[in-house]
Amino acid sequence: MSKRIVIALGGNALGNTLPEQAAAVKITARAIVDLIEDGNQVVVAHGNGPQVGIINNAMAALQKEDPSQGFTPLSVCGAMSQAYIGYDLQNAFREELLNRGIGNMPVCSIVTQVEVDPSDPAFDHPSKPIGKFLTEREAKEYAAKTGNLVREDAGRGWRRYVASPKPKHIIEAGAIRALTEDGHLVICCGGGGIPVYRTEKNHLKGAAAVIDKDFASELLAEQLDADMLIILTAVEKVAVNFRRENEQWLDAMTPDQALQYAREGQFAPGSMLPKVEAAVKFAQSKPGREALITLLEKAREGIAGRTGTVIRQ
Repeated sequence: MSKRIVIALGGNALGNTLPEQAAAVKITARAIVDLIEDGNQVVVAHGNGPQVGIINNAMAALQKEDPSQGFTPLSVCGAMSQAYIGYDLQNAFREELLNRGIGNMPVCSIVTQVEVDPSDPAFDHPSKPIGKFLTEREAKEYAAKTGNLVREDAGRGWRRYVASPKPKHIIEAGAIRALTEDGHLVICCGGGGIPVYRTEKNHLKGAAAVIDKDFASELLAEQLDADMLIILTAVEKVAVNFRRENEQWLDAMTPDQALQYAREGQFAPGSMLPKVEAAVKFAQSKPGREALITLLEKAREGIAGRTGTVIRQ
């Protein structure tokens, strides 16, 4: 039975450099088109960690070379990364579809804005390091020029830190849904989306923040009334007691079981924890919805119930 599926691509689906990305998206396309070939309606969201970092550093270098350019807002760097990643994904998906004789499916990327609450407590506690490592002197000079927060990052040098607020609303959800229902393969919510908040006269202003792509994908799945959320990561299944002698790989969890494991500290913050939390939120959002966490190349098997970790009521 076909499903409407939102897929959150992990970093391993995109690589870390231009050549790596060009190669990785071909593998990614094969796995995603497998699901389309099985009759599923698919919407693709993705991360942008290395890519937005490259763009941010490039724009900072430009400003240093030509001070008249000014500093490029992080929201603009995020928009650039969405188009750059979408360009490669679009071409890889289109090529794979045509190679399989599915030539009537249009593919498109949407530069996606995601509304956040400017009073979200995350803005008082910036937690996401971005940009290149700096010396203490460079960091303090940068902070004095820009007003941005900098601090030492695990003894490796100084970096800029920004907030990671929770997503509230996908601004372009209506367009994404219309295109999906019209038979398009849509790529959207890159890097968790461009964080924006509403000001006077309905203006959307970019925020200096990074939205977790798993939480944004979960919200997208809710707004599209998807049947399934698939979060693709670097392991085949979720584990408890990870990398210990009593390690246990999990085939399934209820939301209550997953939250209990989270309270016990079984899932690493910034790694598996947000994936499990996003999966739980989606599974609880409506009867019959389920989330799957697995490897990219195991997605087809996971939907069939042969692998991965499923979270359902």
